Amino acid sequence: MVAAHEFVSLLDPLEFVDSVTVRLYGSLALTGIGHATDRAVLMGLAGYLPADVPIDELSKLPERVRDTSRLELRGHHGIEFEVARDLVFDSSFQPEHPNVVEFTAFSGGDEVAHRRFASIGGGFIADLDGDASAVIDRPAYPIEITSAAQLLVLARGSSIAEVAMTNELAVRTREEVGEGIEAIAHAMFQSIERGIRATGTLPGGLRVRRRARDLALDMREHSIARSLPPTEATDWAGVYAIAVNEENAAGHRIVTAPTNGAAGIVPAVMKFMVEFCKPQVDDPVRVFLLTATAIGSLLKANAGISGAELGCQGEVGSACSMAAAGLTAALGGSPEQVENAAEIALEHNLGLTCDPVGGLVQVPCIERNAVGAVKAITAASLALRGTGEHLVSLDAAIATLRQTGLDMDHRYKETSLGGLAVNVPDC
Repeated sequence: MVAAHEFVSLLDPLEFVDSVTVRLYGSLALTGIGHATDRAVLMGLAGYLPADVPIDELSKLPERVRDTSRLELRGHHGIEFEVARDLVFDSSFQPEHPNVVEFTAFSGGDEVAHRRFASIGGGFIADLDGDASAVIDRPAYPIEITSAAQLLVLARGSSIAEVAMTNELAVRTREEVGEGIEAIAHAMFQSIERGIRATGTLPGGLRVRRRARDLALDMREHSIARSLPPTEATDWAGVYAIAVNEENAAGHRIVTAPTNGAAGIVPAVMKFMVEFCKPQVDDPVRVFLLTATAIGSLLKANAGISGAELGCQGEVGSACSMAAAGLTAALGGSPEQVENAAEIALEHNLGLTCDPVGGLVQVPCIERNAVGAVKAITAASLALRGTGEHLVSLDAAIATLRQTGLDMDHRYKETSLGGLAVNVPDC
């Protein structure tokens, strides 16, 4: 959606454009229908962005385009657009990145604009026809955090959250940062609440039944303490994560944290903190999210967060690491304990494959987020009970994440060509 919006914003004058073609390559093509990539492209060409697109339009607009073979570029310039002809799924991989999308605009049969973008994870895109290393809308920050070791030095006498805040304040006012954090937290909690209320079957053909509401009702009405030690608090974290990822599977609004496929872990652990923990810092949500941000930036810069690049270890592993760090910080952990928690969480997701059944972000993705949330809480608990000293550093774990991703067979990196995707019938 972001890439399509960026492309159509470059068309000037828009009125001369009479047709547009889109070609999805590699992972974007192989899992495109299951990931609703086709719908996202249409929404972006129509002028919408993820943060403010009306939820109802996510299903209505693509249906209108398919029924009428007409698309309103930027919401007001109509062109003929036949989805089967003009939106092409090409499973070949481009050399620059596993996720490439190509847009071409025509006027009177002549090409007037052409652009290729890479979807590099977390809602970010890179312009492959300009500076391939430039991420769209990435501001310049005063502190370039290159390693966890450096981050610990920067946080000495302060906190990792304050280091992240310093960067934020370079491009925003303190009030804007606060409002942004509040908006993100609100969106995360809203996705949990919507998911817990919703019923029915998820779209896509697997007939996966929504479970978050039933699980929540069962949690409120029954206790399994008679057969297991008390686990209600962490069980709730799993329910929260399932709620968010069912919302994602339904194509509703969630927060990329750091990706859509792993979007349930950070909100679930933060909600667990609010509901069941006793934070030891002022404004724990702020501390949680800023700390998670710092760890996420390290993961993205030094390894990656894209399932198409690294497998699910890059998505769920990163989210689990970020959530463990945020929880540890909010519960009063030292920077060293925060780094330890992030490392524990990441280390025990290394090697995790991305093999969604039917190309849908449902099986095993939804339950995987629930397990990831509990794993993040366990990592935080272990770190808080330690001194921060440990054998494997976060930097070593991140380097291993990258190396393992490079070694991993492409079938296990968001292509639905291996693993569960071929061993579980999708019909």
